[in-house]
Amino acid sequence: MHPVTVSAAFLAISSAFLLYGLSYETKQLEARVAQQQRQADQARSDIAVLKAERAHLLRPARIEPLARAQGLAPPADGQIVETVPGATIQTGTISR
Repeated sequence: MHPVTVSAAFLAISSAFLLYGLSYETKQLEARVAQQQRQADQARSDIAVLKAERAHLLRPARIEPLARAQGLAPPADGQIVETVPGATIQTGTISR
C-alpha cells in the first residue's frame, strides 16, 4: 500500500472518531440545557404560585379580623402626626 492511502485511511478513521465524540458531547450539552430549561420553567411556576399565595395572605379582609382579635385597631386621629420638613419630633412635641 502506498503511504498516501494509509495516511488518508488513518485521517478518515480518526475524523470519524472525532466527529462521533463531538456528536456525543453535543447531545450531552443539549440534555443539560433542556434540564436547566425545565428547572427554570418550574421556578417560574413556583414564583407565580408564591405571588398568588402572598396576594391572598395580604388581603385586608383577611388581615383585619386577625388584627382585631389581637387587640389592634386603626390609628386614631391623635395618633397621626404630620411632620414639617426640617422638624424633629421630641417626646410628642414638634420643634424646629
